[in-house]
Amino acid sequence: MTDLPKLQGRVTSLAILDYGLFEVREDERRIGLPGYLIRTDAGEAILVDLGLPPKYIADPEGAGQGDGLDAFGRVVSVTEANSPAAQLALLGLTAADIDLLVLTHSHIDHIGDLAFAPQAPLLLSAAERALDRPVYWQTAQPLAWPDRKTVTITGDTELCPGLTLLDAPGHTPGQLALWLDLPETGPVLLTSDAISRPGEAFATEAASKTAANLLARAKAAGAFVIYGHWQDQWPRLRKAPDLYC
Repeated sequence: MTDLPKLQGRVTSLAILDYGLFEVREDERRIGLPGYLIRTDAGEAILVDLGLPPKYIADPEGAGQGDGLDAFGRVVSVTEANSPAAQLALLGLTAADIDLLVLTHSHIDHIGDLAFAPQAPLLLSAAERALDRPVYWQTAQPLAWPDRKTVTITGDTELCPGLTLLDAPGHTPGQLALWLDLPETGPVLLTSDAISRPGEAFATEAASKTAANLLARAKAAGAFVIYGHWQDQWPRLRKAPDLYC
C-alpha cells in the first residue's frame, strides 16, 4: 500500500465524464454511467471511476451475457467515445496526466480497466479493498485487484482543500461519496451509488442510513447533489468538456 498522496492545490473545477448509457430491464430506466475529473489550481487531475470494462465497447451484447448483466438490463450506448481515454481527451488530457485515480466502489460500471493510468495511485476505501476480489457483478467476479500503487482510507478523508471523500457504506461495503467546494458553484455532493436517484428503495439499513446522512449534510450546506444514476438528472448535467467551476 502507498501513503495518502499529498495534493498541493485547491479544487477549481469538476467535469462529468460520459461513460455511456444503460437501460434497466425492470422499469426501462435509461441511466447514464458517469465518471468525474477534478482539477486543482496546482494543475493536478483526479479521475474518479472508470466506467464499464473495455470488453463492453468491443462487444456490448456478448460481454453482458458473459457477466450475466443482460438479465438486469442492456447497454444502450457504450462506444470508444465513452472510454476514459476519449473522455479525458475532451478536456485536453491523457492517462499520463492523471495524478490520482479514485474508485468509489468496485461494481462493474465503475471498475473499468484497472490498469488505466498506471502511474497514478489507486485510492479506495479499506473496506472495499479488504474484499477478496472486486465486487464486479452479482456472482461474477472475474477480476483480481490490480498490482499497482494503492491507497486505502478509512472514514471521511480530505484529499485537498475543496475535496473530501465520504465514507458511505451500504451499496457496497466500501462505497465512497465525494464532497466538493467549488469556487463558483459552491458545495457539491457526488453521491455515486450511495444514492442512485431520489426516492430510491434501499436494500439494507446501512444504505438507508448512509443516504439519510448524506442528504442531511447536503441540505444543511445548500449543496448541489449529483446522483449516481438518476435518469431525469443525467440529460441536464453538463458533460465534458463543459465544467462546473
